[in-house]
Amino acid sequence: MHAFPGGAPALDFAGTLRYRHRSNPREDLSSPESLSAWFHESGITRREIPVKAEDLREALELREAVYRLILARMSGQAYGQEELALVNDYAREPTPIPQLTSGGQHVEATVGQAFAAVARDAVSVLGGSEVSLLKECSDSECSQVYIDRSRGRRREWCAMDPCGNKFKAAAYRARKRVTARNKVSTPPR
Repeated sequence: MHAFPGGAPALDFAGTLRYRHRSNPREDLSSPESLSAWFHESGITRREIPVKAEDLREALELREAVYRLILARMSGQAYGQEELALVNDYAREPTPIPQLTSGGQHVEATVGQAFAAVARDAVSVLGGSEVSLLKECSDSECSQVYIDRSRGRRREWCAMDPCGNKFKAAAYRARKRVTARNKVSTPPR
């Protein structure tokens, strides 16, 4: 199962290399099957689609381009021309095709169409009205970028599980230690 805390498929796709700030980040797209599952779980496709090893290499290249564009936008720097060209090339391609059937909706998709959907979403996010809402998780090890649509724009973590829970538990333990210390150092009356 993949995580989708970003609020947009492109952000979640960039987040498939988890914990980038650690010395050993976690790769969520470790096989063609995991990429196929990501497309399905993200809602880009209605079922898993056949993915080859070369598709996975292409996906990782697209993911890193999207991530670098996100970082550039968030830091106010110019986009890298290679990353920009790569994402725009994919965005020009056709996306998955929804079809109405007697059993409901069916989506026909190739890997290339799924890549196009991710790229178009990146274009939409980075060129859209919510770009000022992009934030990186406050967990120093987590590198997930998300759209902060919270009331007051005060969201700190990509998701409560695991990042927010970790901070809330640490804050709770710290308060308990202070309370325990205060009880020991306060003389009885």
